[in-house]
Amino acid sequence: MTLPFRLGRDGATLAVRVTPKAAQDRVLGLSDAAAGGVALKLAVHAPPRDGAANDALIRLLAKHFGLRQSDLSITTGAGGRHKLVHIAGDPAVLGNRLAQGLAPWLKHD
Repeated sequence: MTLPFRLGRDGATLAVRVTPKAAQDRVLGLSDAAAGGVALKLAVHAPPRDGAANDALIRLLAKHFGLRQSDLSITTGAGGRHKLVHIAGDPAVLGNRLAQGLAPWLKHD
């Protein structure tokens, strides 16, 4: 299965699809990404105004994957639903942590 993240020298890049103004903040699973591939689908309660939804996204991702908020930054798509989030850190550690956090949605053959 295709994963919604890529590992690089200085961390990982995670593809996400965010729905703002949801009833609650939560991780919904995996979905097809706009440009092909897969994205992690999330919902945040915050509205898409003044960066509130982006801030909620960073908090939700940090909590879900057990990361520090300061290690996450939106690199592409800050004004849209489809985003790329850079996660700074050791790629080997991040690869394992991201795979564990995605385990409920990964199909095992």
